Amino acid sequence: MSLRRTFATALRVLMQLRHDPRTLALVIVVPCLLMTLLRYVFDGEMMVFNAVAPMILGIFPLLMMFLITSIATLRERKTGTLDRLMTMPISKLDFIFGYALAFSALAFVQASIVSLVTLGFLGVTVMGGTVPVLISAVLAALLGTALGLFVSAFATSEFQAVELVMPTLMPQILLCGLFAPRENMAKLLQWLSDVFPLTYSVDAMKQITRYASWTGQLTRDLLIVVGCVVLALVLGSITIRRQV
Repeated sequence: MSLRRTFATALRVLMQLRHDPRTLALVIVVPCLLMTLLRYVFDGEMMVFNAVAPMILGIFPLLMMFLITSIATLRERKTGTLDRLMTMPISKLDFIFGYALAFSALAFVQASIVSLVTLGFLGVTVMGGTVPVLISAVLAALLGTALGLFVSAFATSEFQAVELVMPTLMPQILLCGLFAPRENMAKLLQWLSDVFPLTYSVDAMKQITRYASWTGQLTRDLLIVVGCVVLALVLGSITIRRQV
């Protein structure tokens, strides 16, 4: 793996994204609109929205970055870009981590904006403050990026990439504790929840909402998310295929 080639790959992807305003609008504007919509779904029940919104911040960035990354990576394979790159002195790790670096920059912008909109314009308050929320939201977006890169190897079309949201993310969303406390679930579902990375992203947001100081459990949750990001990127470099 070469840092120079990794950064060159990331720069190429960022240049492509700069000329794709629709994708940028989808990534940055849509999550803010969805959070605003959710605010008025709970109009008159601000306490409920205040409790739910931070957990949603652990889900929306992940979902959006998963979709964008998996489709963009698949497009690279379908157009033969990956084949051409592989004829050059670039490894799969350079390709995967270059893409991860580029989309991580986009994920940082997305998560930062939607977090500031939620905490500022929408008036959500959390005990832990703004910085921990931003860190957790950015890591959630990075997790979506890493999972998107990984599962793109199993899709042969953009439609299949979208379909993979259901088996990959929906079980995690249902079991992360957003809809019901995890301790009230059946034992099997609790065990599944314990191995899903989204659980720890949502738990981190819960810690930030409930406690004014940085807790040891928050550190553990964020480290698990980081570990899952690295694992997904390594697996993505192993499983990625060339042109479909």
